[in-house]
Amino acid sequence: MNALLITLHVLVAVLLIGGILLQPGAKGGGLGATFGGGGANSAFGARGAAPFLAKLTYWLAAGFMLTSLFIEIKIMRDNRSVLDKAPVTAPAPAAPAPTAPAVPAPAPAH
Repeated sequence: MNALLITLHVLVAVLLIGGILLQPGAKGGGLGATFGGGGANSAFGARGAAPFLAKLTYWLAAGFMLTSLFIEIKIMRDNRSVLDKAPVTAPAPAAPAPTAPAVPAPAPAH
């Protein structure tokens, strides 16, 4: 269930980004016009794809919010946190300080 919900969330997010980028801006272009979007006028009528893309953006934004809400509800019901995935490890014990080499005893005099 988690994998399906996260996959749906990512898919909606990617489609939302694409829908926003394809919308015509203030100059009447948009990313769609860059790749030969002149044919959109004949496919979507005289006004082009703007009303369709606006409605699509609204629905995708609503879907994004709903999937976000469902993911949050699932996390709360499982009584877990985002920080639960980080493994809690004890700090590594400090290495013992190296001991100074013993000074050899002086050699006996002959």
